[in-house]
Amino acid sequence: MEPRLIEILVCPLCKSKLVHDRDNLELICKADQLAFPIRDGIPVMLSSEARSLENPATPA
Repeated sequence: MEPRLIEILVCPLCKSKLVHDRDNLELICKADQLAFPIRDGIPVMLSSEARSLENPATPA
């Protein structure tokens, strides 16, 4: 993915900067704890396609 494109993309929900995770082909929003996928070199910036980064609560 082109670095210049990453510089101008922001989270569609909160407008925060995104971090490019090259290993998982995702753009990460640290504020919302969401990972947006990159498919065929195209970022999918839909909240319905985002993966939550929050850990599920572990039962006590």
